[in-house]
Amino acid sequence: MSDEDRQKWEARYADAADAPSTPSAHLARLSGLGLAGRALDIAGGAGRNAIWLAQQGLETTLVDISARALAIARERAVTAGVTLHTVCRDLDTEPLPDGPWDVILSFHFLERSLWPAMRAALAPGGWLLFVQPTVCNLRRHPRPPQGFLLAEHEGRAVAEGLEIVEYQEDWSAEGRHEAIVLARKSPSTFA
Repeated sequence: MSDEDRQKWEARYADAADAPSTPSAHLARLSGLGLAGRALDIAGGAGRNAIWLAQQGLETTLVDISARALAIARERAVTAGVTLHTVCRDLDTEPLPDGPWDVILSFHFLERSLWPAMRAALAPGGWLLFVQPTVCNLRRHPRPPQGFLLAEHEGRAVAEGLEIVEYQEDWSAEGRHEAIVLARKSPSTFA
C-alpha cells in the first residue's frame, strides 16, 4: 500500500466518533458455533467486530494498517472491558500475524494473495467468515470501484479446500451487494 493510501486510512479515523462501533450483523452467523480459542480480525479498522469476538471469550487480535484505528479499537476495548491485541501491518505487502487461528474474519478487505495464507493459518476445526462486496454492487453504488469488488461467485475461492457451511451473494441490510462465506477447516486437518 502506498503512503498516500496509508494517509487516507489515517485521515478516515481522525475522529473516533466517525468510526463504526456496532458489530456487523454478519457476526450472527458465528453465534451458537461454540467458538473458543484465538481469533484474528483482518483489516478490522476501529475494532467493531474484534471487540465482539473478545466479548465472546476469544483471545482476539486485530490487524490493520491504520495506527489511529488501532488506537480507537484499544480505547473501545477498555471501555467494553475486554482485552484486544493489535498489530499495525500493511497486509498488501506484509504477512498475516502468526497463527493458528480458531476464527478468522475478513470484512470488506480484498487482497486475493492472502487467501491461501488465511486458509493455512486456520487451526483444525477453525472458522473463516469472509464478507466482500461484489461487482453487482455497482448497480446501485459507484464505490467501492471495480478493483475492490469480487466477480460474481468468486467468493467461493477464498474457501478452497475448506468446508463451505454457508455461501450467499445478495443485497445486505446496509444496501451493499456482498458475498458472504462461512467456512470451516476440517477438524482432522494436520499442519
